[in-house]
This record gives sequence, structure tokens and C-alpha cells, in this order.
Amino acid sequence: MHDTFPLLAHTEFPPIKRKSIDTLQANMGYLCNMRCEHCHVNAGPNRTEVMTRETVDLLVDALKTHKMTTLDLTGGAPEMNPHFKCLVAQARDLGVHVIDRCNLTVLFESEQEETASFLADHGVEVVASLPCYSRENVDRQRGSGAFEKSIAALKLLNSLGYGQGGSKLELNLVYNPLGAFLPPDQQMLEQAYKRELKAHFDVDFNRLFAIANMPIKRFGSMLVSRGEFEPYMKLLKDNYSADNLETVMCRDLISVDWQGYVYDCDFNQMLGMPMRIPGIDRPHLDDVVRLNDIQLPIAVADHCYGCTAGQGSSCCGALG
Repeated sequence: MHDTFPLLAHTEFPPIKRKSIDTLQANMGYLCNMRCEHCHVNAGPNRTEVMTRETVDLLVDALKTHKMTTLDLTGGAPEMNPHFKCLVAQARDLGVHVIDRCNLTVLFESEQEETASFLADHGVEVVASLPCYSRENVDRQRGSGAFEKSIAALKLLNSLGYGQGGSKLELNLVYNPLGAFLPPDQQMLEQAYKRELKAHFDVDFNRLFAIANMPIKRFGSMLVSRGEFEPYMKLLKDNYSADNLETVMCRDLISVDWQGYVYDCDFNQMLGMPMRIPGIDRPHLDDVVRLNDIQLPIAVADHCYGCTAGQGSSCCGALG
């Protein structure tokens, strides 16, 4: 795999600082039942990196100390971590809003039979990856049979109340482009998703998040192999919008890896760019628990143009 960090490290991206810490985003490990082409984590079935119970307990301590309002769980497939349910239950007991970034197909894996019901019982927001409403496009990006399983999972979640009118159970979908281009207008795409999924599969959901692909890990390596890396970076820079700087997700979020080390965002985590805390080379959750001043400079590189190009991009979709 091509390492794209040397191609991204030198940057003219403007300096920015954190405003608050409202969201704790935690990568529960790289173990996943899928191996998607666009994955910036390089997750898969053969990965062995999984967050331990000790690190899970530190996450709970950090939520308490900084009175964070949201716990955003990612992977890999976060549900495959043996401590996933324990963490969710503890966070909900604290009144923290929990997001599960679910690939949908994991709900049909062995030992995951009760996961959908567990999520509903605990009022967890499900953010589900569905890169297209077309079977052909989804299977091409995520593997044969992925679309059929994804639709079945969405129907299961709908049956539990997710995405239904009058229900508090929120089901949001994520769109990623199938290649080296920016996402289309999020609102228009959401309307198309709702129309097509309802008409053909009787599936409902709340919102669609359109997220730009980052030129890192598996997707970045693919760009290099195809000779598309430089053109894609030019596309991102040519569409840079300074208006998006105020609302990029790193302004009020910190990201934690499976070992408990802390970063400004999930993308910085994948590039090995740690959060900047004076006097600490590689900050850990222990350091965040003791942190008083959170308005620290955010580590930036050229991939940050991916969050600020066009309509902007974050883990909750378009910024503008």
C-alpha cells in the first residue's frame, strides 16, 4: 500500500484552533466484516487491533470529566468489539448521545443477532454507510451481496422504529463518491435516496450525509496507483471554501484510536498526526482527562482540503 502522508505533510492550509470538546469519537478497532474500496482506515476481517476494556473505561472517564454530549463510535465495525455494548450502556447512563457508525451488513454476522434490538433499546443513533441506492454500485465498492444485506438491515432497523415518523430513533445514511470526485449537492442527493429506497424497497431514513473521500490509506493508495492522486488534490484545493473553516468537525471533536491515543480527527488518526498538547509528543486519553485548556492548535496537512472543498465535509455530512 502506498503511504500518502509524505505527499500531504507540506501544506499551506490555514492554522485553526479547537473551540470546545463536545464530541468524543472513538475507533473501537480495525476489525471489520467488510473490506471496502473507499475505506480510509484499511479495516478488514483479518485485522487484530481491538480496543481493550481498560481503554473503554478511560473513554467513560473522559466523557465525565469534560461533560461531553456525544460519543461517536467508529471502526472497522465497532459492533464487533467485545466491549461495544458495555460502553454504549455506560455512556447512555451518563445521558450522552451515542452514534454507531454501522456498515449494516455486520448486523447479520455471527453473535450480532441482537445488536439491532440493543441499539434501539438504548436509543442509539445509527449512521449507516450506503454509498449508493444502486445494487451494482454498492456491490462494486463493498463486495458482492453487500447491497442485498444492507437493504435487509435497513428494513430490520425500520421495523424497530428507526427512521419512522414520530420515532426518536434516528437512522442516517452516508454517501461516499465512487471515485476521485466531490459529492453532489447533499440535499438533492438525499431526495433521490429517499425516493428510490422508498419506491423500490419500502425503506425509510432520516437524513443523508454526503462525505468526501480522503486521499489517505486505502483510497489514497488507490489514487496513487491510478495516477489520480495529484489531480484529486488539485480538485480539492481548487474548490476550497474558507467559509467552511468555522464549522469543520475538529473544532469541537477529538478522536481516539483503539489504543487510547488522541488526535484532532479520525483522518489525522489514520495519518499518525497526534493532537498537539504542549510537552507531550503522543497524547493519550489520560492526558485529555487532565487537560484544562482545550483551545489548542489543530494539526493540519493537505488532506484537510477534503473537509473544506465545495459544500464541505464532516462525519455529519456537508458543512454548508
